[in-house]
Amino acid sequence: MFDALSDRLEAAWKKLRGQDKISQSNIQDALREVRRALLEADVNLQVVKDFIAEVETKAQGSEVIAGVRPDQQFIKIVYDELVQVMGEENVPLAEVKDKTTVVLMAGLQGTGKTTATAKLALHLRKLDRSCLLVATDVYRPAAIDQLITLGKQINVPVFEMGSDADPVEIARQGVERAKAEGINTVIVDTAGRLQIDQDMMAELARIKSTIEPDETLLVVDAMTGQEAANLTRTFHQQIGITGAILTKMDGDSRGGAALSVRQISGAPIKFVGVGEKVEALQPFYPDRMASRILGMGDVLTLVEKAQEEIDIADAEKMQEKMLSAKFDFTDFLKQLRLMKNMGSLGGIMKLIPGMGKLSDDQLKQGETQLKRCEAMINSMTKQERKDPELLSSSPSRRRRIASGSGYKESDVSKLVADFQKMRSLMQQMGQGNFPGMPGMFGGGMGNPLAAGNRPAPGWRGYPGGAPAAKKKKKEKKKKGFGTL
Repeated sequence: MFDALSDRLEAAWKKLRGQDKISQSNIQDALREVRRALLEADVNLQVVKDFIAEVETKAQGSEVIAGVRPDQQFIKIVYDELVQVMGEENVPLAEVKDKTTVVLMAGLQGTGKTTATAKLALHLRKLDRSCLLVATDVYRPAAIDQLITLGKQINVPVFEMGSDADPVEIARQGVERAKAEGINTVIVDTAGRLQIDQDMMAELARIKSTIEPDETLLVVDAMTGQEAANLTRTFHQQIGITGAILTKMDGDSRGGAALSVRQISGAPIKFVGVGEKVEALQPFYPDRMASRILGMGDVLTLVEKAQEEIDIADAEKMQEKMLSAKFDFTDFLKQLRLMKNMGSLGGIMKLIPGMGKLSDDQLKQGETQLKRCEAMINSMTKQERKDPELLSSSPSRRRRIASGSGYKESDVSKLVADFQKMRSLMQQMGQGNFPGMPGMFGGGMGNPLAAGNRPAPGWRGYPGGAPAAKKKKKEKKKKGFGTL
């Protein structure tokens, strides 16, 4: 989503490379590139003006720290300002102690509101909060059926009274049911329209006054750019909202909505939808989003994704097998499937610092290679998976696997050879040595930290060199992967 914006901002940093310090003259070209990047990303004009003014003021008044180049200093200033514009910190969903928390979902038709309702329920369920969904959209055909289907998919009950009942009464009875059953959170899905009209607003106002929600969340489509911010402001002024959920953040949106909503509407972004699956909802962290925009990845989100899929005890056993060179093809297949559960290869790579610049062709090639590996491993016997040495010494076994998976014997030979090298390197890493890893994904992907893919050493997590004060620490790590 932020690819174009990231490329534009990178052009801004280049304007300051080779300069001794930030000055009134050399900063103007960089600021012009930042302004153009934000406008092309469909950020609200007033937000762009305020953003540029703040960055210019802070850049001219800052002293360049020894060992940090002007372009690196400028990146930090832009990063800090991006975080400021998007709200500084995550605003979690309210939870009322010893009482049922009531959440009202609002939004226009087509923004993914009903799906976002189910996604939110699943997110809360993962936090051990019991939920009840209430279907009040009696106008859109099959809206109630859609919510019921999603509820079954995530194992969350849905309260509905059919399409002939009054939405306000459905909402009231649904909330009463949740309170009577001691349910932690009730989420009320409301009707949308193709555009804002007084009937919709009046109905929303009646529902809100009846159920008195603790949270009123507006679901907005990130594809609408700065219009998403204007929509949020209108709803906030007429209904009063406590936050927004941005959907379709994985699509072709240019990022303007994420940078505009908080400043224009005053309402924080609480969640973002990053895919069509019900699992694809993430809490919104301004600092993490700023890191993604600047191409620094988002390691914390990657870790959280992994934690959801990986059992700690299994992970410890796997680590022991890796470091003792007992890691086999069965373990490798398990890791491939875990990675699949975390999302697409492209989505995962964009969260890794320095890997966001991989082209679509490289990512596609990597996806293809993963499928090839899985197909070949599936054609192996249990004994062959457990003991890769059998394949190294037996051409007939490799031919059988190639025939069963639909690939060439040379492909199987390469998989086995790469796997053996990887296993050997894992053992060396366990002994404190960090040699370069072979590429098992093709297309030059290989080790994300290999030469050419390695992100520049960072200053407090920002791209660029380390300050002089941390020079010793940097030198100690030269034997390893370098400072990340």
